Amino acid sequence: MNIRPFDQPGGFYRGNLHTHSTASDGARSPRAVCYAYRRRGYHFISLTDHFRERFGYPVSDTTPFRTGGFTTVFGAELHAPATSLGDHWHILAVGLPLDFTPTGPHETGAQLATRARDAGAYVAAAHPAWYDLTDSDVQSLTAASAIEIFNTTCQESNGKGNSVGYLDRLLSQGRYYHAIATDDAHFHEGRPDVGRNWVMVRSSHLEPAALLDALHAGSFYSSQGPEILDIESARGGSKLTVHTSPVRRVCVSGAAASADSVAAGSDFTSAELTVANLRGPYARITVTDKRGNRAWTNPFEL
Repeated sequence: MNIRPFDQPGGFYRGNLHTHSTASDGARSPRAVCYAYRRRGYHFISLTDHFRERFGYPVSDTTPFRTGGFTTVFGAELHAPATSLGDHWHILAVGLPLDFTPTGPHETGAQLATRARDAGAYVAAAHPAWYDLTDSDVQSLTAASAIEIFNTTCQESNGKGNSVGYLDRLLSQGRYYHAIATDDAHFHEGRPDVGRNWVMVRSSHLEPAALLDALHAGSFYSSQGPEILDIESARGGSKLTVHTSPVRRVCVSGAAASADSVAAGSDFTSAELTVANLRGPYARITVTDKRGNRAWTNPFEL
C-alpha cells in the first residue's frame, strides 16, 4: 500500500493556500502578507483574494515578494451564484493565470470551478461548514480536487472552521477528495488567524510549478502542528506504522465507525495501526498532539 506523499521523492515545504490582502478585504498589503508568512518559517503561500467585481477581480502578481527560500503560487477565491441556501459560492483556486477571465454574469459556481481547473488551477471547496453547504453542493463542484477541512478564520468568526465531516461522508459514498487545512488569514485586529493551519507539500524543489504539480497529485498532508514523518506498510498492507513528531494519539478512520487507534498519556513517535478490518473504499490518518492540535493525511485507497 503506497500512501502519498511519503512514498514520493523530494522534501517537505510548508505553505498556506488561502490568504487575503488589501487587494480585497484583508488588512495588510500583498507584500506585508508574504513577509508575515515568510518570517514565520513558511516556504510558500498562495494569495487568494476575493475574485469579485468590486475588488477589480484580483489575481495578484506576488513575484516581487519571492526570495531564495520563499515562493508564491498565484490564486484567488472565486465567487458565483448560488448554493442551496442562496449564498454566493466560495471556491479556492490555487495556480490561476494572472489574466484569468472575470466571472461571467450567468456563470454558475460549477462552471467557474471547471474553468479554473481547465486553466491549470488546483480547485477546492472552501470552508463548507462555515456557510452550511449541503453534500450535494460540494459534489456539484465536479472540478474540485479538495475539501478545505479546517479554516482558521472561519473557526474564529462563527465557530464553524471544522469541515472534516464533509470529507468523511463523501468518502464513505465513494467520492474522493484531498484534505487541505488553511488559515484564510485576513489580518484584522483582534482575530488571530495567521500560522495556525497549513499544508506540508512534498515536492522535488521549491518552485511554483513543482508545488502546484504536487498539489494536483495529492503529495501533501495538512497540519496544525504535528508532523507526520513517514508511513510504512507491512503484512500485505494490513498493518501501517506511522512515524511522527511527539503526539498523544494516532487514528486511522475508514467508513462509518470503523477505525483503529493508538493513544497514550505521554508522547510517542511511532504507532502501528491495523487497517485490515476497516470498511469503505478509503481511509485516512489523524494524529493529535498534547495540545489537541492535529495533522491529517489525504485519504488513501484500502
